[in-house]
Amino acid sequence: MAKKYYSDLGFVSTKTVRLPGFRTSFGYQFPYIDINYLELGTLNENKDNVILIEHALSGNALVSGQDKETGAIGWWEDYVGPGKAIDTNQFYVICSNVIGGCNGSTGPTSINPLTNRPFNMEFPPITIQDMVKAQTLLLDYLEIPKLFAVIGGSMGGMQALVWALEYPEKVHLCIPIATCMAHSAIQIAFNEVGRQAIISDPNWNNGNYTPDKRPEHGLAVARMIGHITYLSAEIMEKKFGRRLQRSPEPSDIFPVFFSVESYLQYQGESFVKRFDPNSYLYITKALDMFDWFYNITNVEEAIQQIKSKFLIISFESDWLYPPEQSKQIVKILKRANKSVTYMNLNTNYGHDSFLIPNPELTTVLRSFLEVEYHTLQQKNQADLYAL
Repeated sequence: MAKKYYSDLGFVSTKTVRLPGFRTSFGYQFPYIDINYLELGTLNENKDNVILIEHALSGNALVSGQDKETGAIGWWEDYVGPGKAIDTNQFYVICSNVIGGCNGSTGPTSINPLTNRPFNMEFPPITIQDMVKAQTLLLDYLEIPKLFAVIGGSMGGMQALVWALEYPEKVHLCIPIATCMAHSAIQIAFNEVGRQAIISDPNWNNGNYTPDKRPEHGLAVARMIGHITYLSAEIMEKKFGRRLQRSPEPSDIFPVFFSVESYLQYQGESFVKRFDPNSYLYITKALDMFDWFYNITNVEEAIQQIKSKFLIISFESDWLYPPEQSKQIVKILKRANKSVTYMNLNTNYGHDSFLIPNPELTTVLRSFLEVEYHTLQQKNQADLYAL
């Protein structure tokens, strides 16, 4: 157990609950699913202060606080907590690990009840829509009828979009950050190179690897590729340029070792310690298969059913999920006369701009949530007096 904490929230603990199964988008029937989740703040009497935060590809339920067992710090610590942009003194925050993940929710490492062995590659293909469907079961379990807001970046933004479109009665605010309606060819291409790095690792063994013989090199390479896409050229040059990390060592293949090489190798090596290679395959494929209008025959009619207000955020330096993709979402919503606020922030950290300390993003989130929550409270009071 960690002896010291570094979070305003102090030590926190996730919970895991077993929920009824459901049929996935591709027809697989789960007899049950496990969902790992974290609760922060206090649910008010009216249950109208609930914010669901969706994590990105490599995230988990630990959105903020310090894990009581591992000492890990939440991935959105800078934005979620007492007095922060997403204020846990005011809001009741939930974050759950997606199905297909490897942090307590049902995924490839879980035991298949039909075989009593880990699923591995027998795990069914899952979609972003399946991830959200699992979350609806969690909210039913927690007896939460409606979300004040659903917020997420990247893959989390895709989940937020699904909530607004497919569960319109359950969402008041939808805040997708640095995301898209569907992956472009180049986005799919980067993920496929990562998947091939894992599959080509001799230890992958068709997904039937053991804990002591995992395809760690392939997963590390996949993470290195992904991490390049998360940063902007400007920040890469500023942080590393052509600086050398150290003098040559006898084991080096080449006589020059750049700082950026060291950085990428560290990112890859640290990632394999906390992530499952098969989960990486499944989740990146879910990203690539994502289509906001998947299985919807009448898009215009579906958009008209949306009831939530939107705050859509992109970053000028994000070349993985460029602003143009966010603008496409804005355009289709505006055409349907939906309430949309769009902010393109001129930060230089690329796609990672929503994960690092970002004063502009903090201000935008805090202001929007405060104004909308105050407006909602006034409306509820007026409705009450009208009775």
